[in-house]
Amino acid sequence: MSVPEKNITIAAREFRFTPEFTANSPKVFMETYGCQMNVSDSEVVVSILKQNGYLYTDKMEEADLILINTCSIRENAEQRVRGRLDIFRLMKKKRPSILIGVIGCMAERLKEKLLEEEKMVDLVVGPDSYRDLHKLVQQAGTGQKAINVLLSREETYADISPVRLDENKISAFVSIMRGCNNMCAYCVVPYTRGGERSRDAQTILRDVRELIELGYKDVTLLGQNVDSYHWMDNSRGDDIDFSRLLALVAQTNSKLRVRFSTSHPKDMNDEVLNVMAKYPNICKCIHLPAQSGSSRILEMMKRGYSRDWYLGRIAAIRRIIPECTITTDIIAGFCSETEDDHQQTLSLLREVKYDFAFMFKYSERPNTFAQRKYPDDIPEKVKSRRLQEIIDLMKELSGESKKLDVGKILEVLAEGTSKKSKNQLFGRTSQNKIVVFPRENYQPGQYVNVLVDDCTSSTLKGKGVKGF
Repeated sequence: MSVPEKNITIAAREFRFTPEFTANSPKVFMETYGCQMNVSDSEVVVSILKQNGYLYTDKMEEADLILINTCSIRENAEQRVRGRLDIFRLMKKKRPSILIGVIGCMAERLKEKLLEEEKMVDLVVGPDSYRDLHKLVQQAGTGQKAINVLLSREETYADISPVRLDENKISAFVSIMRGCNNMCAYCVVPYTRGGERSRDAQTILRDVRELIELGYKDVTLLGQNVDSYHWMDNSRGDDIDFSRLLALVAQTNSKLRVRFSTSHPKDMNDEVLNVMAKYPNICKCIHLPAQSGSSRILEMMKRGYSRDWYLGRIAAIRRIIPECTITTDIIAGFCSETEDDHQQTLSLLREVKYDFAFMFKYSERPNTFAQRKYPDDIPEKVKSRRLQEIIDLMKELSGESKKLDVGKILEVLAEGTSKKSKNQLFGRTSQNKIVVFPRENYQPGQYVNVLVDDCTSSTLKGKGVKGF
């Protein structure tokens, strides 16, 4: 009788060879920029290198290998990476044996140019080539050009057990899919991460169970567009979409908080919302990027929905999950954006009353549809002014949202010590709102009932309530 493929995968995880580490074992230092997917990828990379004899270090000066996991979503992100490479160059002048690698989306976009332009970069590795890292490091160590930026239609790293790099051991990311098929006009992701492919649901559940065993309390399921997750489990005859996967994850442990990111408005259906409403441990917060409030601009962006469609999804969220908070992404100054288009974006913000937003000026990215077909014709001063108006309005709306919680007792998962005072802890509610409260005898990892008595536009403040 044949053994189901999923059992073979699990066995490979359980009995994989673990190398012997010594004081002379090479060490890798990792810096990560960009989205949560990059954070998740960095944990996969460290796991792969660990299986090849590397130790992870958080001290750059100790490292034999320095890797910088990069983002290409905006020009500013790439400039930050180039600034860090300048610092690594200075280190390499003092210690020529250090190897420096650029991995991730910027590596995929620039390819050989990084080896040619950045003379101190020794290896360049795209998001689908991390399994080749050890070979590429050895190659770079002999002075050869070391590069692999081939995209894959199948790679999901499903069999790799990530090395969790977070310090609090409370919240973690689990990647459920890779790549994107949406081809939004402004976005470079499909070109740097390839087409969409979903992970085997059984490997996702395995990762979640492992995190529970390690004591984690909060898990975020990650994908460029989680709503389009789809896996056909041939061994079980199951056809699993995102709503079903979300329910399966929630069922692993009723005390585990479950989050997800990111949703696409055109694909978010009522089935997902009904699952969120059914399971108390699925957090009541949805990140639903709007990008613009103008249907004309949305069509130019190739977003696949209109303003009215988007507001219909907002209405469904309010109807099915009344307590749900909604956050978003907004781009100011996209190609040909008029003052009327901008005002429509402001009116969308007012109508939805978002709790939080990621807000950016439009940044033209090479080889995207917008770069090839549309002139970047909005002056920088106009972009900056419109962005500031969006920021000012969102600060006001976020403050109004926080004021509604004053006087309430909220369940908060304590995550760590406040940056402002070691005598205070901070944590998050199910709605992903940050709460700061006196430490007293509470510890990170505890659920604390907090009576909210004050707020700013970004943070709730209160005190723990015992016996509630």
